[in-house]
Amino acid sequence: MDADHVRDKARRDLLGLLEGVRGKKNLVISQDLAGPVGLFIKFSVLQEYGVDRVFLLENANIDSSQRHVVFLVRGEKAQHVGIVAEQIKRLRNSSNVEHEFSIFFAPRRTLVSNAVMEEAGITGDVNVAEFPLYFMPLEQDVLSLELNDAFSDLYLHKDPGCIFLAAKALMEIQQRHGYFPRIVGKGDNARRLADMLLRMRKELDAEESSGLAGPSSRGLLPSADTENLIIIDRDVDFGTPLLTQLTYEGLIDEYVGIKHNQADVDTSIVGQAPQSQESSKAPQPPKPGLKRKIQLDASDQLFSQLRDTNFAIVGDILNKVARRLETEYESRHTAKTTGELREFVNRLPTYQLEHQSLRIHTNLAEEIMRLTRSETFRKLLEVQQNDAAGADPTYQHETIEELIARDVPIKNVLRLLCLESCMSGGLRPRDLENFKRQVIQAYGHQHLLTFWALEKMELLQPRSSATTMLLPTTSGAHAGTKTNYGYLRKNLRLVIEEVSEKDPNDISYVYSGFAPLSVRLVQCVLQKPYMLSLIKGGSPAASMNAASTASPGWLGFEDVVKSARGSTFSVVQKGDDKAVRARQTLSGSHATKTVYVFFLGGITFTEIAALRFIAAQEAPRRKIVICTTGIISGDRIMEAAVEKDSFAPAE
Repeated sequence: MDADHVRDKARRDLLGLLEGVRGKKNLVISQDLAGPVGLFIKFSVLQEYGVDRVFLLENANIDSSQRHVVFLVRGEKAQHVGIVAEQIKRLRNSSNVEHEFSIFFAPRRTLVSNAVMEEAGITGDVNVAEFPLYFMPLEQDVLSLELNDAFSDLYLHKDPGCIFLAAKALMEIQQRHGYFPRIVGKGDNARRLADMLLRMRKELDAEESSGLAGPSSRGLLPSADTENLIIIDRDVDFGTPLLTQLTYEGLIDEYVGIKHNQADVDTSIVGQAPQSQESSKAPQPPKPGLKRKIQLDASDQLFSQLRDTNFAIVGDILNKVARRLETEYESRHTAKTTGELREFVNRLPTYQLEHQSLRIHTNLAEEIMRLTRSETFRKLLEVQQNDAAGADPTYQHETIEELIARDVPIKNVLRLLCLESCMSGGLRPRDLENFKRQVIQAYGHQHLLTFWALEKMELLQPRSSATTMLLPTTSGAHAGTKTNYGYLRKNLRLVIEEVSEKDPNDISYVYSGFAPLSVRLVQCVLQKPYMLSLIKGGSPAASMNAASTASPGWLGFEDVVKSARGSTFSVVQKGDDKAVRARQTLSGSHATKTVYVFFLGGITFTEIAALRFIAAQEAPRRKIVICTTGIISGDRIMEAAVEKDSFAPAE
């Protein structure tokens, strides 16, 4: 499994670096690496390798209790390297111990980090090493680079750094399994990533021919157990993440926020963490404002059941689980023999864990239900559903104005405006100016900068004349600059009204009737017969039985896909024909092929749920591994743009 391999490799690399620093040491880690590192290593393991205490870089509270101090930061972030330099100088000047400093740059040392260290005059006093941390396993089928800033880097600052990191991460997979036989993708950044992968392959081939390649990359061929790599650029489909996610995991992310598989939930909702045996005094009432970390991953069986379901049926599932647990608890009264009693006692710890998990998720679900029943939520959802379904957006403007007057959080208002802009090719200039004025008067003048950022990201735009507005739908014309949702809504059946949330037969259940365009594009590559039958007007259930014919790449959908922005490509990676044939003879054909789907710029939990739904339909012929630069949601997209400073003069 890729996830296990990635986890083990990251753990080995980090522990190897720590072993290189002799004796006890203090570890200083930047905030944006602390969570990801926690995914593959526990503090107790670090202690075994001599780590005495762990400090957060941002808190600037490192002390001189140990002679060896190790810093772990991202080499791409000049600001963090600057803070490291400051802390090293401070320790050197203030303590009487002669410290030895090491800096581990994840995933690589950069020119910028070298320049910052030189300028600060610490280059000669520190040991520098690289910690090649690329993909991190969020789940067995989800690999993420966990780059929180990838979205703003790509679309606001136009900084392609994360494309390079993505290429390095995918090269690691290729060196393990062989080259992706075909790279299919959509979007301009996706094209850049594919070109970079092809260039890196040429570099490897050149190294091999000159005898420089390492043993792992010698004689690489197109992989026998991989079908293809599908790359989707986030800007092909900005509309989907702006909608409120309606799966259980998606709603937790919208309202509580999930980072690196953990959510910080108020103890007044989920209660305090279970106490250890020694401190079994009378239970304290939960204090308001205290947070408790809840682990949300496959280790929690109940959460695995709930995470990808539509929130509408979460209550039913929780009810069933509660009833099952109750009958299992009652079984102790009916146990007649000592054997049956012993079996019950053995199963007791499992029941107790399930019981705790049930209590947490019931409380969480009740809290989310309280929020989803509020009038504000209903109004937000109504505007979103109408925009997604292609209704006339001007009818929604009154609701948006009312929400501004009610002072709902600015992110919610901006999401609705950006959604309308994406779905209908921009707002009428008059309406856009009107909304800008209302938002600035309600939330502050600093949001002039917010609007500037949204326009730079092309999330919020004035509607230009009808001819230049949308991508042409004829194949002869040049590629346009915006995704034409109106055309794709019809030609890829994005809206399916009769979808059942309880027993879904189409991916559109994740947004209660709207299929994410990004995942529909993946279906155009993987489930062609299903898509063709669906487009002709078949129901999802009937389309599923359509005969499967394997045609590679975008074949059959070239014209439709042109209506989404960005370049469309399908590249075949060939190997030495004789070697490929020899290997096929030796190993036979693999039954299960792996498909890697890479979302460049971020993926939402609803899209992960939709891809898992496709994976379940395609099993056992195919296995889908979801790769991404990070997890995003509509609010995180808005955070990249919203101006935090108020610029008001001090009183």
